[in-house]
Parts: sequence; C-alpha cells; structure tokens
Amino acid sequence: MLTDAKVRSAKPRPKPYKLADTNRLFLLVTPSGGKLWRWNYVYDGRNKTMAFGAYPLVSLADARGKRDDAFTLLSEGRDPSVARKMKIEANLEASRQTFERIARQWHENARAQWAKVHAADIIRSLERDVFPTIGDLPIAQLTPPLILAVLREIEARGAVETAKRVRQRISAVFVYAIAQGICQTDPAEKLGKVLKPLRKGRQPAITDLVPLRRMINAAEEDYARPITRLALRMLALTAVRPSELRGARWEEFEDLNGKLPLWRIPAWRMKGDLERKEELNGDHLVPLTSQALAVLRALWPLTGQGELLFPSNRHPHRPMSENAIGYLLNRAGYHGHHVPHGFRAAFSTIMNEWAEREGKEHDRQVIDLMLAHVPTEKVEGAYNRAAYMPRRRELATVWAGLLCDGLPEPSVLTQRPTKVVGDRSRRQYPDQPGDDFRFPRWRQAA
Repeated sequence: MLTDAKVRSAKPRPKPYKLADTNRLFLLVTPSGGKLWRWNYVYDGRNKTMAFGAYPLVSLADARGKRDDAFTLLSEGRDPSVARKMKIEANLEASRQTFERIARQWHENARAQWAKVHAADIIRSLERDVFPTIGDLPIAQLTPPLILAVLREIEARGAVETAKRVRQRISAVFVYAIAQGICQTDPAEKLGKVLKPLRKGRQPAITDLVPLRRMINAAEEDYARPITRLALRMLALTAVRPSELRGARWEEFEDLNGKLPLWRIPAWRMKGDLERKEELNGDHLVPLTSQALAVLRALWPLTGQGELLFPSNRHPHRPMSENAIGYLLNRAGYHGHHVPHGFRAAFSTIMNEWAEREGKEHDRQVIDLMLAHVPTEKVEGAYNRAAYMPRRRELATVWAGLLCDGLPEPSVLTQRPTKVVGDRSRRQYPDQPGDDFRFPRWRQAA
C-alpha cells in the first residue's frame, strides 16, 4: 500500500512510471513531475482505466474513496466511467434548468386555461418580482429562505395580497417541475403561513405623495387601453368616487373652452339615499384644472363622439367595467395596497396636511366639500354644495400640481402599447389634438 510519504517523495523519471496501491489503484508519475491517480478495472470483458485527479489536489485518502465508490458501481453492473459522465451531464442540465426557464414553460403549458389578460398578468408579475432575483438560479437548488426573501421584498412595498398571489404562482411552477422530474420538493408550499396577514376593513390607499406618483406612473405603463389609463389619471385628479367617474357623460361638462371649466355630476348619480339623490341643487361640482382638461383633450378623439367618457370596450353605450381601473393597479403590483377608491383618502390626507402648513382657516371644510362628504348633522338649507368655488379651484390646482409633478402628459398615455403580443386587438388610436384645440360643442358655465 502507498503512504502519503511515498506519494509526496516520488520523483519524476525520464519515462512515466506507476506506484501501485491496493485494488488496482495506482499513482502515475510523469516526466514533468505530475502525479495522477488512476484505477484499472474490467467491465464487460474489457480492460478500462479511470482517472481520479491529480495529487496533491486529490489526496491518497480521497483517491481511495473515489476508487471505492467506483467499485460499488461496478459491482452493480454499471460502468463507473459512463456513470460519471452521466452524472456530469445531469449536473450541467440541472444548472440549465433555471427557475425562469421552467416558469416560462409552465406558463406556456397552462396559459390556454386562462383569459389572455390574466395570463399576461401572471407572467408580468413573475418578470417584475421574481425573475430579477432568482430567475437565473437552478430551480432544484432553490430553498424556502430564498423564496421567502423574494416575497418579503414584495411585502415591503405594502403589496401583501400580491405577495400571496406570487407565492401561489411560484408553488405552481415547482409542482410543474416536480412532475417533469426536474426537482423533488416545493420550497414555496409552506410559506403562505409566514406571510403577513391581509388587513381587513378600511380600503387600502397610498397616502404619501411620492409613492402615490410612483404608483400612478407604474400603472400607466401597463399594457392597457388608453381610455383606462386616462380614467386612472382623471380619477386621481378629481378624487371622485369610481362609480361617478365610470358613469361620466360628456354632457355633464361645462365651459371647457372658457375660464371656469366645471364637471357637474348630477345628484342622482351621487352616493347616498333617495333623499340625497332627489336633493334640490344637489349636483356635485368639480372644478377642472389644466391637468384635468389635458386628460379630456387626450380623451376626446377616443370617445368624444359618444355619450360616455369611459365606455366599455365591447359595449360603447355602457360604462367601462367597475374592475378595469382596479385590475390596472393590480397588474402594476399594488393589489392590497391601493384601490381606485383610495385616491379619495390620498387627496384628503395629503391636502389636509398641506392645509395645516399653508392653507387657510376653512380649508378642511372645503376639502370635505370637494369630496362630497355630507355633514353628520345636516341642517336644511345650510349645506351649500356650490360654496367656496374659487377656493375649491385653488385647492384643485394645488393638488393637480403636486400629483402630476414628473408624470407624463395625458397625450403620451394614448401612444403607449395597448395590448400584449398575441391579443386579438392591435387598434390604432387617433392622433391627439394640438395646443390650439377647442372642444367642438360646449355649454358655458352657469
């Protein structure tokens, strides 16, 4: 048997020579001084030699261990050299089976069972929240802590519901990989129990200005109809209720070419009981800023020939779906963090904070009036819905300036891609009017 001392002291000779160990293991010493471990064996009646590496990177003990492992394979009727090559190839193939590669295969395999918009939403959520972190890692090597780190990043921006949905999608990818024999376990399976619970009760809303602008910009970059993007911007600017926006009709707008543009929402379309809807002079008045007029100007070539500002894609005489804006926010990654109704909370919080710093004495009441909040103790004749209109215009201008800082012009929203690749519609939208555009028909302000 060889010893470490014998191996270490072996000197090169003019010709290669061997130093034998037990069970046909030997050290081949080359004229250049190399010391290479080799093992001779017989498989299927043929003499073969297997290399185990070079000394001292592979010690005597390591070489004997490799020999014993190879002999075990040989005793099972397997060729150790072939088995090693197959293992190397399997390891290489496993490294090629990255999470992103398998996830895209899973998505392609399952997409036929989903609506096209939902299928696009699924792959977009993975591209946005998962692939940048673990997409290039072999799926078989992913562990629960690695998956949890991805989900914690989503939770950190407040998108708790999105984190839960992404976990479900990651788990589905692993189930697909297990069925394909690519991995053995699903490290995302148990993580749902350690994610943050959903907040119930008050509707979620972003009430900080910078994250609010970031959210609007992210949603407006989505593959949505220009009409839906413009609806989102108009909702944010006016802080009306989503149902009031969806039902908006061109005939409700006044003096769009004048100095006092106004949106008069009829009392019957406002939230409240029958008494509220039948209230005399109960229309809700929304002063329009230059930013809101820019939205209407971009919207006019799209829907100006109809009755509704924001009609359904399939039924032009019906309002757009009540879920359209909400889905737009969800696809941007804000499910559970901000809903369409949340723009009212954002307007109230941000403008009341502004009023404390720079406002006037009655600005809080004016802000409530702009939100169409009815006083708790309503006194007949004392609640004038048209009150403080000059100040309401000033506050609306302040809000629009704060909100739109850094956001693209509404005309840009009509030029962005509208559909994902493969969707049936690739509609061409009309060119936008220039700065000298005047609305063709309009009533003057009352």
